[in-house]
Amino acid sequence: MEPIAEALELLKRQAEPEGGMHQPGGLRVTEEREIYLLRERLKCYPQAVSAILQAARNMNRPVETLEPKDIRRLV
Repeated sequence: MEPIAEALELLKRQAEPEGGMHQPGGLRVTEEREIYLLRERLKCYPQAVSAILQAARNMNRPVETLEPKDIRRLV
């Protein structure tokens, strides 16, 4: 898988358990561990993550709504 697509998928997966932190009952240990593992994997793609976050800012859209083609168009 290409770095932008992989990083985007990881960022989208990260958003789900992070949303659980704001729910009643808080975050479970398994969700916290999943967030940690996703962040560790994202460290392999610093340029792709930067491009994705910049594209989200430029398009004024949440990362979860982006597709790889959106990022490629702006890079």
